[in-house]
Amino acid sequence: MRSRFVVLSLVVAAAITCWLTQRSAADNPNRAQVGKKIDNVKFTDITGKTFALYDLKDKKAIVLVFLSFECPVSTSYSQPLAEMAKDYERLGVSFIGLSTNQDDTVAELQKQVKECALNFPVALDRNFVVANAVKAEITPEVFVLDGNYVLQYRGRIDDGYYARLKKSHEITKHDLKQVLAEIVSGRPVSVSATEAIGCVIPRKAFEKLGNVTYYKDVLPILQNNCQQCHRPGEVGPFSLLTYRQAVNWATDIKDFTQSRLMPPWKINDGMSFHNERRLTNRELAVLAAWADSNTPEGDPKDAPAPVKFADGWKLGQPDLVLTVSDEFQIGPTGNDVFRCFVMPTNLPEDKYVAAVECRPGNPKIVHHSLIYIDTQGQGQKLQKLQQEKPTKDPHGGSDLDKGPGYYGGMSVGFVPNGSLGGWVPGQMPRVLPDGIGILLPKNSDVVMQIHYHRNGRLEKDKTQVGLYFAKKKIEHQYQGGVMAGIFLVIPKDKKDFVVKGTSYFTQDATLYTITPHMHMLGKEIKVTVTPPEGKEQLVFDIKAWDYNWQETYFFSEPLKIKAGTKIDLQAIYDNSKDNPSNPFNPPQDVALGEQTFNEMCFVFMGGVSDSKGQQLPMTRYPKKKN
Repeated sequence: MRSRFVVLSLVVAAAITCWLTQRSAADNPNRAQVGKKIDNVKFTDITGKTFALYDLKDKKAIVLVFLSFECPVSTSYSQPLAEMAKDYERLGVSFIGLSTNQDDTVAELQKQVKECALNFPVALDRNFVVANAVKAEITPEVFVLDGNYVLQYRGRIDDGYYARLKKSHEITKHDLKQVLAEIVSGRPVSVSATEAIGCVIPRKAFEKLGNVTYYKDVLPILQNNCQQCHRPGEVGPFSLLTYRQAVNWATDIKDFTQSRLMPPWKINDGMSFHNERRLTNRELAVLAAWADSNTPEGDPKDAPAPVKFADGWKLGQPDLVLTVSDEFQIGPTGNDVFRCFVMPTNLPEDKYVAAVECRPGNPKIVHHSLIYIDTQGQGQKLQKLQQEKPTKDPHGGSDLDKGPGYYGGMSVGFVPNGSLGGWVPGQMPRVLPDGIGILLPKNSDVVMQIHYHRNGRLEKDKTQVGLYFAKKKIEHQYQGGVMAGIFLVIPKDKKDFVVKGTSYFTQDATLYTITPHMHMLGKEIKVTVTPPEGKEQLVFDIKAWDYNWQETYFFSEPLKIKAGTKIDLQAIYDNSKDNPSNPFNPPQDVALGEQTFNEMCFVFMGGVSDSKGQQLPMTRYPKKKN
């Protein structure tokens, strides 16, 4: 109990400190060097060209942009910066990019600049010479100098982010454009400093010794819990394979693990599930102590062997591989994309599926997927309509988004005939027990919704789904069950709107999976079961719902359900202006529905019973007593 109290105290203290720090920074942005003439620093760009700041004569303004190609906030501004550099060049404004990653080689930097399509000179700021001259602290952060090399503005590019990795609903202040317009037109700069939001430029000296060291204590934790996603080519926005990379993100590692935002496991309490991505109290304490003690390196001899990550299909070659018909392209900027793809199975006979594995073609941008069965060809109709008469992405996309599929809102646009589960990074495929399988009718289609997130680059993806058929005689068809939270409208300005739902099992059953589902207003959700003549048991409790991290949870031990068992859900929604995920600003009444601007409350279950058909034996009404 004491250890839990200590960890809770640390989390609360960290949250309070973070809030106070952010508020202080917002109220008092860094004004260092503002109004001063900057030294004649020198640059060597990725082409090998060397020049000095004062060589940029007769310029009305010079914009120094500090970048990190490992920082997702920084890379997300690649296209806007390139567009501004092009637009303002004719007005006498020069842009210079400075990469602060000391490990980058010129070749690596050239590759990164090309991928981000930057059209202005970019140099590696060796030993932080330029960063020290202007006292830069964040990437991305811009420094605007006038024609006399006097710093007139430092801070953010715009208000596209309200916190680290948290995008605003809309951009209302274009700070850099405003400053450039003022300087170019000869007007005084109205705002000389704003808070830059992004990733800290690491400058601290590295320690070789310490009680908690990277190689002995921290690296094993990162290998077991982080590197699956945080490595080149995977969905993690930065890598955590080396000491230097871990140092660059040490503060974030501490903050995100202490708050339990990482590793991404949303369940706070309840029953045991397979593949739980949780850190122990000891692991949390180790990561915090390492960050707080100046990230000591230790002895490389203490390092465990590098992890060898499996390539290809994790369960071996599937019996049937379904592939999206062509590459889907997403642009570098805009809101996230939710795209549905139809993949015909062309099966001449019914099959039973024992396992499903999703294999993203481009893990850097595939955030999660939901996979459904369609026996009526409804997905094909929607896809054909989208391809013949393209419609605008309801989430607010990019003109560069193009390819197969269609937009289905927060779902697939119709009521599917069954589900093959979902996938999120870090989730491992599981095989159903012998004798159990999911019915996949002949000639049915598999419809997959993919959530793509943008990374500041033009990207393409062609995801595959592998199906593994049951090899033994099917004794029980895998059945689905759904319990709904009852509501019609979530009123605007309600911070804690409670939705409840109840169902009863009419026969004995065994549950293997459970999947909660809400949209953007979701805040909390929990499920309990109460056996007949028994005590209520907590199945799961999620205190911080996040649509972006929904997944199917596999019980470590199948949950045995007796006939007459009551199952309850309770969900809480936040339809206030304080909810950064609220799709409306200002808030509006939100109705039940499957579109982006609607809301839902469902808990899906998967299991078996002695009843026939595809549905678990459930009802909304208790059995009447004689």
